[in-house]
Amino acid sequence: MPLHKGSPQTAEPSDARRRLALNPFYGEADPIAGMESAPPRHRLPDGPMAPSTAYGLVHDELMLDGNSRLNLATFVTTWMEPQAGVLMGECRDKNMIDKDEYPRTAELERRCVAMLADLWNAPDPSTVVGCSTTGSSEACMLAGLALKRRWAGRNADRYPATARPNLVMGINVQVCWEKFCTFWEVEPRTVPMEGDRFHLDPQAAADLCNENTIGVVGILGSTFDGSYEPVAELCAALDALQERTGLDVPVHVDGASGAMVAPFLDEDLVWDFRLPRVSSINTSGHKYGLVYPGVGWVLWRSPAELPEELVFRVNYLGGDMPTFALNFSRPGAQVVAQYYTFLRLGREGYRAVQQASRDVAGGLAERIEAIGDFRLLTRGDQLPVFALTTAPEVTAYDVFDVSRRLREQGWLVPAYTFPANRQDLAVLRVVCRNGFSSDLAALLLEDIGLILPDLRRQPYPMSHDRQAATAFHH
Repeated sequence: MPLHKGSPQTAEPSDARRRLALNPFYGEADPIAGMESAPPRHRLPDGPMAPSTAYGLVHDELMLDGNSRLNLATFVTTWMEPQAGVLMGECRDKNMIDKDEYPRTAELERRCVAMLADLWNAPDPSTVVGCSTTGSSEACMLAGLALKRRWAGRNADRYPATARPNLVMGINVQVCWEKFCTFWEVEPRTVPMEGDRFHLDPQAAADLCNENTIGVVGILGSTFDGSYEPVAELCAALDALQERTGLDVPVHVDGASGAMVAPFLDEDLVWDFRLPRVSSINTSGHKYGLVYPGVGWVLWRSPAELPEELVFRVNYLGGDMPTFALNFSRPGAQVVAQYYTFLRLGREGYRAVQQASRDVAGGLAERIEAIGDFRLLTRGDQLPVFALTTAPEVTAYDVFDVSRRLREQGWLVPAYTFPANRQDLAVLRVVCRNGFSSDLAALLLEDIGLILPDLRRQPYPMSHDRQAATAFHH
């Protein structure tokens, strides 16, 4: 969550001005009752107000948020069936951590772990251990902790006195891995982008490994451009490293998005527990797992990959409860919604939904390319995501201008620069999720056509400060 200062950013309006925020009809019985006093914005009100009044004030302010269905920056699910919403409403008061009081919710979590173990081709799904999390960021933190603790156990004679652990990954990883390294004092070793390679290079990753490497992270679906990292080639490079040096470096697959796409659309792609070097995998249930925000999953190949000392066995409300999490209390609604979606769709249903998203992404990418002003970096044929930049001959505007003008039409399409060594490259990225239909894609294309004549008439790009040109940041 972002940090916010407690002090107000602007001075409080006068009481007279604040009272104008209240619609007279917000008074349940008396139209003028709600206009007698105005609630403060930066301190608790002195007394209560009618629920309809409180609802109206909050509802009106939230209308200024963007439309989530038109947010092509986020990977997070923005549409579910009404039945899923009903189930989530029925479970939002259940504390997910209280497995003794809510055993059926706990059982649905266990079933989801078993289903994912089977989906990700675990050699023996019955031995896989895993848990739900608040999202893939927490899942990555837990997977990283397991990697570090396993490494520390193997290097007890050197750590922490003389050895500093490191983690190898591509520069394109999601920011949660940077947080992990900062929070748990691990040296990040990153493989930069080079030329038209926008993610990790397997041999370059292996070359960065040494006796202090706790693991290598492979990304199944880069947030920068939607491309899969070559996990099998990465494992092969680490196999060769072990043959030469004896170093046995495990791999964690961050499948935040791709782990819920590849099993259905790319069945021949070997990236999961079929590779013996893959020790753990995470995914976001609230991305291409098709659940509203608030759920992720992390699985380990076997109990040997998850050190027992990290698992807390809590005597909670009379029950013995093993738990491995950064959070404790959290609602069970998202876990229930995940099980509902697994049950509702099955393999064929997921395949149809993800294929539809990929078809929309591919078709939209082709039509944007046909305009002639843009160059595609990816085409949405892995994750249903593609990145593009302006064509070399376009000098009147840049991707930041396009992003800003589309925002005026209600579309949230992020523009940003790539990291080292491609800081020179600025792109737009389009994420196609379930609910972003071909009709919506056609409307986006129509709006791009409407803004291009003005952009082409500009004397030069308007975005001189690229950091200030967009509110989007990885």
